[in-house]
Amino acid sequence: MTEQTFDVVVIGGGPVGENAAARAVRGGLTAALVEHERFGGECSYWACIPSKALLRPGNALAAARRVPGVEAGSLVPAPVFARRDEFVSHWDDGGQFDWANGAGVEPIRGHARITGEREVTVDDGTVVCARHAVVVCTGSVPRMPRLPGLADVPVWTSRDATAASEVPGRLVVLGGGVVGVEMAQAWARLGAEVDLVVAGPRPLPRYAEFAGDAVAEGLRADGVRVRLDARAERVSTVSTADGSVRLELAGGERIEADRFLVATGRRPATDDLGLDAIGLEPGAALTVDDTGTVSGVDGRWLYAAGDVTGRAPLTHQGKYAARVLGDVIAARARGDEPAAAPWSRYAATADHHAVPQVVFTDPEVASVGLASATGERHREVDLDIAVAGSALHADGYTGRARMVVDTEREVLVGVTFVGQDVAELLHSATIAVAGEVPLHRLWHAVPAFPTISEVWLRLLEEYGL
Repeated sequence: MTEQTFDVVVIGGGPVGENAAARAVRGGLTAALVEHERFGGECSYWACIPSKALLRPGNALAAARRVPGVEAGSLVPAPVFARRDEFVSHWDDGGQFDWANGAGVEPIRGHARITGEREVTVDDGTVVCARHAVVVCTGSVPRMPRLPGLADVPVWTSRDATAASEVPGRLVVLGGGVVGVEMAQAWARLGAEVDLVVAGPRPLPRYAEFAGDAVAEGLRADGVRVRLDARAERVSTVSTADGSVRLELAGGERIEADRFLVATGRRPATDDLGLDAIGLEPGAALTVDDTGTVSGVDGRWLYAAGDVTGRAPLTHQGKYAARVLGDVIAARARGDEPAAAPWSRYAATADHHAVPQVVFTDPEVASVGLASATGERHREVDLDIAVAGSALHADGYTGRARMVVDTEREVLVGVTFVGQDVAELLHSATIAVAGEVPLHRLWHAVPAFPTISEVWLRLLEEYGL
């Protein structure tokens, strides 16, 4: 049995784990990064990167068609897949492995389990001990619904949907969240006949209502059959030869498809981490405070960041939390107790107030903070994005914007944009929310003419400035 010791041991070599390890090294500590699959993680190979690579060509083509004088043809799947494959390095993590070495982090391949206080055992028998901290950054896995017949049929998860290199003739997507709507549109534009089954009255239920409605309209424009308030009751195999399935809905309707994508959410990947050895529940989220310290464990040696905590399950937010806990661990290793005041470098305060997120459909949805007013002190300001910049951007540009204002403090607590190419507006909104910029000062942030950013002026005018 081999035994190694580092100041910090990070379990999970995705973007979140990479940031935790790198930040610890930056703070003067040694760090090991243990990964059982591919260094670079879910986002690099099966989520954010490949999904946007699949969506971007269709979005670009649709944008070109909205400008007179541009002759636009159709999507050719093979080059789209080839470009996607380049972005995911053909699923080869050699570059990420080399990055870790270059950053002063020791990469270790294998499945790690916590086997004691500050002790991790890899499946090859190697015991890796931590002088100061073990950090869990294992992300999340698909949450499968309790659907009769599901265990007996071939299923696409998000990984299959982003990695496939053949367009299915018919695709049924179960779930109206981000993965569901993005993959429904990507594959519809690549030539599949797509049915999207949504349990509620609109997709994207966690966003402003107008966002879900606009995305549903955009999907229908691409030929997606959007089935709202639809409840799946059973799925069965039509043909074992080609993997086709039949989905039965409440009311008796049946949908047959060549591929069945289940996109019904994700859950923390903590099933096989050895949490029971330290008194925590396997499969549950790791509850952390704003420093990333895991609750319910004595000694402040266990930390976690990213999807595994359930706080803000987004890659960029997990990386942010990892940077925070890396600084906290380094400070505590020096014998200092960091003052984890809100908005300091030692507290992931943004998780509670300013979480930016983008849905890369057409139209895009970009939001930060509250989606709607939650009390009497909040006021919603809604308007169409109808400014000179948007009119020049695309003929017939349609979009909508909302800002949620704390009327007592006169600061923004939420912003949502829906429309073509609104993702690039989001960071300005994030700065305004995170910085608690007073509206009277925001009034002096003059938007350039003619850009879609002019909507900021219109929102402030609608508020009454």
